[in-house]
Amino acid sequence: MKISIIGTGYVGLVTGTCLAETGNDVLCFDVDERKVQRLLSGDVPIYEEGLPPLIARNVLAARLVFTNDISHAVHHGELIFIAVGTPAGDDGRADLQHVLAAARDIGRYMHDSKVVVAKSTVPVGTGIKLRAVIEEELATRRGSNLAVGVHLSIVSNPEFLKQGTGIADFMQPDRIVLGSEPGAAGQYARDLMRRMYAPFNRDHDRTIHMSLEAAEFTKYAANAMLATRISFMNELANLAEKVGVDIEQVRCGLVADPRIGNSFLQAGAGYGGSCFPKDLQALVHTAAAHGQRLHLLEAVRVVNDAQKLRLVDKIVGHFGEDLHGRRFGIWGLAFKPGTDDMREAPSRIIIQALLMRGAEVVAHDPVAIDEARMALAKDLDGHPDQAARLSFNGQALEAADNCDALVILTDWNAFKNPDFDALKARLREPLIFDGRNLYDPSIRAKGIDYRAFGR
Repeated sequence: MKISIIGTGYVGLVTGTCLAETGNDVLCFDVDERKVQRLLSGDVPIYEEGLPPLIARNVLAARLVFTNDISHAVHHGELIFIAVGTPAGDDGRADLQHVLAAARDIGRYMHDSKVVVAKSTVPVGTGIKLRAVIEEELATRRGSNLAVGVHLSIVSNPEFLKQGTGIADFMQPDRIVLGSEPGAAGQYARDLMRRMYAPFNRDHDRTIHMSLEAAEFTKYAANAMLATRISFMNELANLAEKVGVDIEQVRCGLVADPRIGNSFLQAGAGYGGSCFPKDLQALVHTAAAHGQRLHLLEAVRVVNDAQKLRLVDKIVGHFGEDLHGRRFGIWGLAFKPGTDDMREAPSRIIIQALLMRGAEVVAHDPVAIDEARMALAKDLDGHPDQAARLSFNGQALEAADNCDALVILTDWNAFKNPDFDALKARLREPLIFDGRNLYDPSIRAKGIDYRAFGR
């Protein structure tokens, strides 16, 4: 099948590459000419395990092509995926300017039947807006709507990719959510989408069909539930510290209940990334626009914002508010392992809080140093004195050299079983503040002062 992808961010690039891997003819468009040139030269602009060789293989087979020619992209695909960003606006609502711009381009250049698939996370009702924008462009161009026999169909096909395991999530999905329109337009789209997703449904059909609006809502509902589980566990971990309970023992008791399960119940320094924070805000804004308050989700956000600073509270509780002359090694900068994404990463808040109190910070991450350098430069713009006290080191143990404490902020596998004796020898004081509960408290027997959440 001929497929076009509008947007080569994380979702667009993984989606396009995986669809090419299953034999489709995929054309990926991006408005950023420099990004397109990087991709054409074999330079993948995001970090995702296994993605570069997959892109290279499909480019070599001529199944995957990159362009910044939008008319070519619209003409190419019988299926056109919109996979552009929907960042949070100042008031919390999802910013749809890029989604609607893509729709205008489709209406401006389409000449035959198209199924337009919203892969971006969008509020309920966006599918209707997409149709209206495309038809408006068609009417402006032609003086009328689509010709007889030419179909325009809108589909909501939300993504459920986890950064770090995105390829496996796409190639072996646990569910495929398809929201389509009623009538002939919806049936036409369902038939094409069924053909496209057939390779992923060979052993059993994972597709869940629903309305456009229900599919749009499903993505927000899923992310809101996962964010709630994280904040729920963090609240319990904070209480566990006060009552002298090891939260890890409690977690083991919880996850053994099949009604609860294991996912997203690890206590730590809070969630970040490009999805949970903005999607929670967007859902709260949607409710407010309909005269409702989502009290639980508002509280989830408050808990998460506070949780990012609880590790700073632990550090200040030990060293005092004034951290001048103190040096801290940071292990982990990305918001989660398996990615270099720094959007809403707790490390940004925590590092700023330490620098603001006068500390020196040496930061290490296996893959995210370049992204972190740019993100923190933006955060510290206007504070040259703080920026001067921040440095980066490509080696984990070297980042701990002559530090008053080690602070762990991302649970990379490389950090899970360090040489504790070597680490102690590097630190001024054998002190670890663990923002991801990576270690068992038994490491205290090695002479390490270990501070974590609820341990």
